[in-house]
Amino acid sequence: MNFKGLGVAMITPFDYKGKVDYDSIPEIVENIISGGADYLVLMGTTAEVPCLSSKEKKNIVNVVSRVNQNRLPMIVGIGGNNTSRVISEISQTDLSPFGAILSVSPYYNKPSQEGIYSHFSEIANISPLPIIIYNVPSRTGSSVNPSTFIRLCEENEKIYAIKESSGDLSLAKEIIKNSSPEIQVISGDDAMTLPILLTGGVGTISVLANALPKPIVNLFKHVKNGNLNEAYELNHHLMDIIRLLFEEGNPVGIKCLMELMGTCKKNVRLPLVSASSDLINKMEETLNNSIFNFS
Repeated sequence: MNFKGLGVAMITPFDYKGKVDYDSIPEIVENIISGGADYLVLMGTTAEVPCLSSKEKKNIVNVVSRVNQNRLPMIVGIGGNNTSRVISEISQTDLSPFGAILSVSPYYNKPSQEGIYSHFSEIANISPLPIIIYNVPSRTGSSVNPSTFIRLCEENEKIYAIKESSGDLSLAKEIIKNSSPEIQVISGDDAMTLPILLTGGVGTISVLANALPKPIVNLFKHVKNGNLNEAYELNHHLMDIIRLLFEEGNPVGIKCLMELMGTCKKNVRLPLVSASSDLINKMEETLNNSIFNFS
């Protein structure tokens, strides 16, 4: 599977009672597809997957698959800090709807680089699908060093992409500089999409694109066509919204935006809490002053 272009880290909508709002999923999927996205990412951090039951996860995948009808490739998040449990989950999951697995670097345990290497090597050995390594030190407490990732790619044919969410552009640059052209670096942070594209990254897995896929697709087009002034200007406008998305955590901000746009409710599950009145007001003001059409 090729990970170029726009991937969307899908949210899980909840109703006022905290139940999965399956009725809102079709509109979310159709908005993403009509907006020009290249693939869907299910069961990632943005989906609040730690707070979903196994039954809910299966039901969400079924609904998304039914609506998608194979129009876009799909990726599933399967990761954790217990290697044997991750391997067991991969073995027991119906992977037929998916083209790849997104697997986060082990969190909380804070393994050494050798531990991270061994963790992903074990996973790659049993996985029937390609593995995208997800590097997000702010959540895991440790970072996948570029040398570790490159070593994994060289020794495991199933590993050739990383979702880089460290916020440190130098890590992406080092990977791109020192690895083969087949290795793909994907931005995992909306704020870093443009810098990583200009560095040689292949795309982004976006939170914002749940609501606004079209502007991000246009950003890609500007970069591809060499229209960098237009890319910088568009990115400047997007940053006003992106900053608010993460002010109270993810997916609190994106759900706030989507409720204001009439797509779904802003509800999240504990330990997260829904957007504050302050964030709602700031998001609403930003939308009113935005160049984008939210109708």
